[in-house]
Amino acid sequence: MTFDGKNLAVLAERLRYRFRQPELLVQAMAHRSWCAENSGFTSNERLEFLGDAVLGVVVAETVYRRHADLAEGKLTDLRKSVVNAGALAEIAAAIDLGEFVMLGKGERQAGGQHKPSILSDALEAVFGAVYLDGGYEQAHVVISRLVAEPIEAAIRGLDSLDNKTVLQEMVAHRFGGAPVYVITDTGPDHAKEFTAVVMIHGDSYGRGVGKSKKQAEQVAARQAVLALRASPPAQAVSHA
Repeated sequence: MTFDGKNLAVLAERLRYRFRQPELLVQAMAHRSWCAENSGFTSNERLEFLGDAVLGVVVAETVYRRHADLAEGKLTDLRKSVVNAGALAEIAAAIDLGEFVMLGKGERQAGGQHKPSILSDALEAVFGAVYLDGGYEQAHVVISRLVAEPIEAAIRGLDSLDNKTVLQEMVAHRFGGAPVYVITDTGPDHAKEFTAVVMIHGDSYGRGVGKSKKQAEQVAARQAVLALRASPPAQAVSHA
């Protein structure tokens, strides 16, 4: 299954799924920039829409069945930690999905094969393609295989998912305001590292580093929560 110089059969092997309608996988890899330069083809956007819905159901069902001890709020946090562009881009990168995505010349030269948004969209399109080709059961198998480790990692760090909410409530109660996150980044577009600093009334209370702004903010919020808990309300001081 070679198309536009790309051996999509290799991708199918990595997914451990054999397509009865290989044209669906071709469409899943067709970015709109490529379609703009090659008439007669449909972009992966509709498959992405479908795959996003299927992914949401599979992950929700998985965490519901496997973690009966978690309340609704925790289940929601867990699902969001897996079904987001950053997490999906990491999964896509792990199977080198970017090398199979068909991009226009300009997008390719700009490093589009490494962009998180393009990778996450393409992965969702793959899920949509598997669903149309093999039905929900096959989609469940493929998705579960790819998201199993991210779900377990999210479970291990579940307590940290609420740090920003906890901090916001603490700051509102103690200072009558809200924390401010100052974000900086370093590195190329496809491998940026973000640093977040939590500022409360002009003072720094926590610093976090991560592969995404959200991740960095959560780490910084955790530091700030610990700093506030360690200092009496009337004697809150700056923590660099």
